[in-house]
Amino acid sequence: MSTNPQDGSQPTVVLVHGAWADGSGWRGVYDLLRQDGHEVRVVQNPTVSLQDDVAATKMIIGEHSDPVVLVGHSYGGTVITEAGNHPNVAALVYIAGWVPDAGESQETLIARVPSGVPSAGDAILPPQDGLLLLDREKMPASFAGDLSADEGAFMANSQVPWGLEALTGTISEAAWRSKPSWYLVATEDRMIPPQHQRWMSERAGMTVEEAAGSHAIYVSRPDVVAALIEKAASEVSSAAR
Repeated sequence: MSTNPQDGSQPTVVLVHGAWADGSGWRGVYDLLRQDGHEVRVVQNPTVSLQDDVAATKMIIGEHSDPVVLVGHSYGGTVITEAGNHPNVAALVYIAGWVPDAGESQETLIARVPSGVPSAGDAILPPQDGLLLLDREKMPASFAGDLSADEGAFMANSQVPWGLEALTGTISEAAWRSKPSWYLVATEDRMIPPQHQRWMSERAGMTVEEAAGSHAIYVSRPDVVAALIEKAASEVSSAAR
């Protein structure tokens, strides 16, 4: 571990959360990356529309010179697919994330989940005023099955409404087509089926790793998540030399 955090010798890491959550879930990953010398920023994207979330992410990216390693969890994967076209972004890392292509939305990808497979659709409530929430009774098992009951209940009771415009917003250009990309499959995920994660990441030609964990693997296993980000950052650093 570096003894001089944020000494400028490591790529900056920008973390983007997904739907029904906020940036605080990244704290464990943030701490590990900071200990290893990275400057780390956490985007508090509002999750009301894809356009606004991309803008919020690009604002943070633009505050840092390259190279930036851009990381997205769940719907954050959709956000980084578009925001990752920023010239300061050198690599993308998807943590149990959605990986749309140009012209696709997250709604497009959700529609391709086979029927009968446990997924986010099992817990999403009908929209209210253009916003979506998860059933608070179902969310802990669906979203955070490897966290404690208290942690799962807190996530359910503190969830952030997710906008229909975020669900339906389409990608103009998929950054993974031009930037090296990594993917972590959460093998116990009940929001995005693991087989769907494999299909998306393989379609995009990403470097893929797998680990046992729920959809909230970024909270429950920050060491595994940080390790994959470190691999991406190391390759970015090597390429820059």
